[in-house]
Amino acid sequence: MLTYKYTARDSATGQVVKSQVEAMSEQAAAKLIREQNYTPISIEPLAAGKSALPKRGRVKAKDKVLFSRQLSTLINAGLPLVQSLQNVLGQTQNKYFRVIISKIISDVEGGAAFSVAVAKHPAVFNEIYRSLVEAGEASGTLDRSLERLAFQQEKDADMMRKVRGAFTYPIIVLVVMIGVCVYMMMTLLPQVQILYDGTGQALPFTTALLLGVADFIKQFWYIVVVLIGLGVFFTSKWARSGPGKEVIDKAKMRMPAVGPLFMKMYMARFARTASTLVESGVPLLQVLKITESSVNNVHIARSIAAATEKVKAGKSLSESLKGDSNFLELVPGMIGIGEQSGSTEQMMAKTADYYEKEVDDQIKTISTIIEPMMMILMGVVALIIVAAILLPVYTMSTDNIA
Repeated sequence: MLTYKYTARDSATGQVVKSQVEAMSEQAAAKLIREQNYTPISIEPLAAGKSALPKRGRVKAKDKVLFSRQLSTLINAGLPLVQSLQNVLGQTQNKYFRVIISKIISDVEGGAAFSVAVAKHPAVFNEIYRSLVEAGEASGTLDRSLERLAFQQEKDADMMRKVRGAFTYPIIVLVVMIGVCVYMMMTLLPQVQILYDGTGQALPFTTALLLGVADFIKQFWYIVVVLIGLGVFFTSKWARSGPGKEVIDKAKMRMPAVGPLFMKMYMARFARTASTLVESGVPLLQVLKITESSVNNVHIARSIAAATEKVKAGKSLSESLKGDSNFLELVPGMIGIGEQSGSTEQMMAKTADYYEKEVDDQIKTISTIIEPMMMILMGVVALIIVAAILLPVYTMSTDNIA
């Protein structure tokens, strides 16, 4: 695929626009430009390596939701797939995503199925997306599959946003508190030491300890910075490794305060993803394989893999999950009701709705608990710092009076 720079006139406003486009030929580039409601004035191929189009980038969840929803609406309205993609391309603001959509259009125009074109970009479209598109193409309900995808992505992104939001406040407070403590140790405590230098008296233990820390930071600040940097680097590397992920994922599930929250979030994600895939006609074994990779917890993924083997041996999904400590009891129970009534996807969707509501409620509870706890912690830290500053002054005053 070649990159062309072009000058064109906007048919709606009359303004001259200069940009770049990727296409198989100059004719294909002109076609793409016209489909954006521009009239081409000049089109020139760029020399290799001079393309200003981004080769790397990030596609946010909301960009994919908007893409899926718009494409679903246009296909449902009766527009051909290529024309629908071109219309969506014209409304997409993310430059990197525009490059991806342009490549998908070129592949589809070249005769590839939409699912095949999408599968070439696994960093943007995950296995859930590719499977649902493939199922939609096979059943002739691509618009409905895309709508389900948009709904599923929206729900997942909304849940993750709420969970992150619940932990943002305490992290900010903690960082500010550490900053204030360091500032007071570096500026106020040395003044207390100056007062004591001429008295020959020993500083109180708390004051001496904090002054020792402050002196170490002043003299060896570069060592502190390097140690913090190395600590962050090796901790993040360990957290992404197999053993580290095992420990962190287990901690998420079992920690007293946040364990139930993460468990409900994992159950909601599993149920929502499985419901969307089953409703689109994806075979059960493939559904389990996809949810195993999308649940984002190694222990739950291992339980899903074990359940998959039991399903292959002839057991129902509810029986395969029943008694597993990594799954809350409601999940296999609701799936069992669905299997008996022939409405597995509806029961899974109701399970997802229930746990998403539970996540919302628990986040509100945690937020309510965290605020007074942070206030108490700030009070204790402030008390220690103030005591370290005022205790020496009080001791000196008492000695002078005596």
